[in-house]
Amino acid sequence: MLSCNKRLLCSVLASSASLALLFTLAAAPAHAQDDSKPKFERHGRKYKAPPQTSDIEVTVVKGINQKPIEKAAVIFHPVDADGKDEGFLEMKTDSDGKAKIDVIPTGSKLRVQVIAAGFTTYAEDYKITEPQRQITIKMQRPQEQVSTYVDESGKPSSIKAGVQEPVRPKIDKNGNPIPSSGQSSPTASNSGK
Repeated sequence: MLSCNKRLLCSVLASSASLALLFTLAAAPAHAQDDSKPKFERHGRKYKAPPQTSDIEVTVVKGINQKPIEKAAVIFHPVDADGKDEGFLEMKTDSDGKAKIDVIPTGSKLRVQVIAAGFTTYAEDYKITEPQRQITIKMQRPQEQVSTYVDESGKPSSIKAGVQEPVRPKIDKNGNPIPSSGQSSPTASNSGK
């Protein structure tokens, strides 16, 4: 029995000696250089913080009664210093007529374009210099367009508001144009002579 206790005692002493050696090696420097000051080494790429961004809220309302327009397309075009478009982001307005974005860098130029059914398209450039910007856009109904050209009667040419369809004359079976109501046919007036 004494021999068993001696073996146990020897194994305990050996394990405690190995633990003491492990702690002393862990506290000692791993290399022979002077490590009095810890050095921080940088590996990989240098971190570049993203630019500060602005919170932009665009409110789209009707120009007549200032009611919000729902589901209007608001398109944000960031523009660089040379005036070149850097891409775009399109959002739809909510029930309050608002579209919010927070990824445009502060100090940049921004072109805002709004397209809504039944209204003329809106576009304007803005310089974003503040951290929060609220933009209200009043949409207008389509207007009659007047041209500097004159039509056959000598009046200024104009296009009515809304979708314009080309005027196509109706043609009969023989390929002759059918006059619209209120006009006489040139063939009918010649045939009476």
